[in-house]
Amino acid sequence: MEPTPPPEQAVLADVRRALDEDLGSGDVTAALLPDVPECAYLLCKEEAVVAGRPWFDACHRMLDPQVGIDWRVHEGQRVAAGTVLALLEGRSRALVSAERTALNFIQTLCATATTTAAHVQAVHGTGCVILDTRKTLPGLRLAQKYAVRAGGGANHRIGLYDAVMLKENHVRVAGSVAAAIAAARAAQPTLPLIVEVETLEQLREALATGCDRVLIDDFPADMRRQAVRIARAAPFEGRIPLEASGGVDLAGLRAIAQDGVDFISIGGLTKHVRAIDLSMKLGPPPG
Repeated sequence: MEPTPPPEQAVLADVRRALDEDLGSGDVTAALLPDVPECAYLLCKEEAVVAGRPWFDACHRMLDPQVGIDWRVHEGQRVAAGTVLALLEGRSRALVSAERTALNFIQTLCATATTTAAHVQAVHGTGCVILDTRKTLPGLRLAQKYAVRAGGGANHRIGLYDAVMLKENHVRVAGSVAAAIAAARAAQPTLPLIVEVETLEQLREALATGCDRVLIDDFPADMRRQAVRIARAAPFEGRIPLEASGGVDLAGLRAIAQDGVDFISIGGLTKHVRAIDLSMKLGPPPG
């Protein structure tokens, strides 16, 4: 099933900002072309997971509302190198003016989806869920989190407003994990509450006080396994899920999942992305 995209206005705002940045007062090179009906195709040059169609479409439609875009693939689909993703028909000047901005969006979002899919595949069968973080490219938070969903991952909190996440500084100011949790529940009783702990003693305190999830950040393997045993044993009985984070790479990901944590959050899904190699060429596709 394809992921639900952000609200249309959010996509349009991303695209409008990006086109303004690129076009400025006008595309002086495209103005050299005759403004005639033209076709084009979008080619993927390497294996990838597709994500970013709403942004690609919006780039072209903002410059040519009558452009036709025939997608040959769906969001979240894995494609091979050499796959033609879409065919376009529109005005020649608009096609070339929108090209770079549209590619910038879809290359980046395909990269996030492809990276996420690799991490999801690494933990397949363990029951562990791969989460993103807030380490996104500035201004592309909703777009990248959409791409994570396209790659089979799940979203952590979107921003600082939709969940309370207590970390070391909050606990230090409050005096204890329990006191920080009590203050957070009193201030924001309806929001999810996530608590980061640094020791097994803090873990027991968080589990006993109650929250929606406990983050065990940078726990060594032995300590992580102890944390799982504590959280699943009486009197806690696994009621509060554990999230692991910190020092996570693809090679060691499955071992972390097999320790029994419920979630693994990974900033690299959105932070350490390498754009997928895509190109848009005028004319019909070869063959």
